[in-house]
Amino acid sequence: MTDNYLNVHVDNDVAVLTLNRPAKLNVMNVATRVLLAQTIRRFGTGDLVRGIVLTGTGRAFSAGEDLQTVPTTYDEICEAFATFHDITRAILETKVPVIAALNGIAVGGASEITLCCDSRIGTPAAEYYQPENHRGIIISNASSFLMGRLVRNHAMRIILGSERIGAHEALRIGLLDEVVAPEALVDRAVEVVRQWNSDPRITALHLGLLRPRSDDIEAAFAREDHAARQAWESGAFTEGVEGFLTSKDTAAKNVAPSAPVQCN
Repeated sequence: MTDNYLNVHVDNDVAVLTLNRPAKLNVMNVATRVLLAQTIRRFGTGDLVRGIVLTGTGRAFSAGEDLQTVPTTYDEICEAFATFHDITRAILETKVPVIAALNGIAVGGASEITLCCDSRIGTPAAEYYQPENHRGIIISNASSFLMGRLVRNHAMRIILGSERIGAHEALRIGLLDEVVAPEALVDRAVEVVRQWNSDPRITALHLGLLRPRSDDIEAAFAREDHAARQAWESGAFTEGVEGFLTSKDTAAKNVAPSAPVQCN
């Protein structure tokens, strides 16, 4: 089925959820994020599949929030944050393994969604990029807790420096668990799910033991929400997004026109 830029199919008893808006680097609007959380919960009970793989179409996993429809009021910011947070909740509530299969760059909130997955597998084109600190936006998805949990002191340079982390660097520091050929990406993620979930009764129990505790996640959400309010009230959010959109428009205007097509 296809709806709101999310494709869903079942491959060898594993639900493969594919962000499918390649022309815009799979950016996610509110409707897509709501649908993604609902779909994760539907398949996450363990009654229908043995696990979930989340991936993207084209050259990007996802560019995160669609800044062309950026929130213009604080209520809209709250809604945006709530829908990002709820994807983290949905993943951590599942009774089955959830694996992020990064086919390309993961930006902002999209990169943060992968942090709560049980594994992250990428291609050589996989890349992490969290530009929020340079755009006046606050990180979400409990990444203020999850990033440090995964990579410890590397979290500071990734978030504060807005550094782009390529696939092999991500593998070295623990953001990725494997790097595989592009044509093998989804098949490998499906294979790992099936290897891990040989007995759903026991796997569900181990997932509950190994995943971060819900009170730690909710505390991170609360801190991020508070910081988002401060960013909004200070004007940093509006200025940062406007600056990004202005620079993007300027860059587009400065692109040299392509050569005319010759018709024979």
